[in-house]
Amino acid sequence: MNADISRTGADSTSNQPSSTSESAWRRGHFVSLLRFAEASVREDGAACWLDDHGRPDSSHPVETWITSRMAHVFALGHLLGVSGAGEYAARAISGLQDVLGDAEFGGWLAARGEGDEVVGTKQAYAHAFVVLAASSGKIAGIAGASDLLTKALAVLDARFWEPEQELHLDERSRDWSETADYRGVNANMHAVEALLAAHAATGDGLWLDRAAAIGDRVVSWAESNDWRIPEHFDAAWNPLLEYNADRPQDPFKPYGATPGHGLEWARLLLQIDAEAGTSGRRTQAAVALFERAVADGWDPEGGGFVYTTDWSGTPVEARRFHWVAAEAVATAQVLGRVTGEERYAELEAEWWAWIRENLVDVEHGSWHHELDTENQPSGRTWIGKPDVYHAAQAVILPELPLTGSFAASAQRAGQILA
Repeated sequence: MNADISRTGADSTSNQPSSTSESAWRRGHFVSLLRFAEASVREDGAACWLDDHGRPDSSHPVETWITSRMAHVFALGHLLGVSGAGEYAARAISGLQDVLGDAEFGGWLAARGEGDEVVGTKQAYAHAFVVLAASSGKIAGIAGASDLLTKALAVLDARFWEPEQELHLDERSRDWSETADYRGVNANMHAVEALLAAHAATGDGLWLDRAAAIGDRVVSWAESNDWRIPEHFDAAWNPLLEYNADRPQDPFKPYGATPGHGLEWARLLLQIDAEAGTSGRRTQAAVALFERAVADGWDPEGGGFVYTTDWSGTPVEARRFHWVAAEAVATAQVLGRVTGEERYAELEAEWWAWIRENLVDVEHGSWHHELDTENQPSGRTWIGKPDVYHAAQAVILPELPLTGSFAASAQRAGQILA
């Protein structure tokens, strides 16, 4: 695959000024996504996995990462003036405290199943999302979010941060006594997102410094690997390039390079600079990550981004996951703003046209989470529609000023959806 793709999008949905019709669609679709997500948040605040029709799927436990993402997007909705969003954000914040918090050992459970069954280990990935939810909630003035943020940052710092590496370890046992040998970039990517939000919420420079240190470490690995990011590492942070070669469909730890993460990291590098006031410092690296991800990941014939490739850029898992497309349009939007180059607006318009034709489920006001290589709804790795986080952020980003976090951007935008 290559980056020389045709420009098929009609009206650009991207960089300012936005067309009135596209802006109206984005704003309306953001609200639709939140309405779809309302069924996820139970009365006790824990968030359910949703099926294709937006109904809670009881075959899945309630999970901390999903509950946190729901709290985050509803906090954004509250800041932007979506009616009822604040109530759902407050309920999810409460669920993180009362349902998914581990009263016995501290921190947050990965999930809780039927009959109050405790599921899984202590995950840096889940804890990063708790920090994100609490940060967004605090900025939005959601009850309980400030206290949650203080606790979540303390746990992320004490239990997962490896100061000698300036990275977070990945998993520990529920009682914290055992640490897994595996280290991963995915948890650290979302930790960067969370720490940027925490800096916006608290003003504490420690969290911004950590986000920048993590981002710069990942850039160094990517640059030495032809801008394909190694995802998996051993306990000493040595890359494990063949990790999970027999599990290419794994939703969180697949084999090979993940173009969607290259795109997401590119955006986060630009947001680090926005938060730190270091405009331009990481733009070159962001462009390199973006170009590699597009060259490897975009299918110029059928459209859509593949999930993973090998280390030469050949697709391994070629099905299209919605989150990759969401990160593609979001990153193109931010790169267009930062560089002023029109080509990003053209790419963004083309990808939005593909998204609206293939991913947006108009009937239910949501996005299909997975398509096959013919762009038809599939369901091998992602069955149902567990959350709206990636889609909601991508849809509303063009309506917001650029800052280090979505919540800070929404706060500056004001109640544009009221």
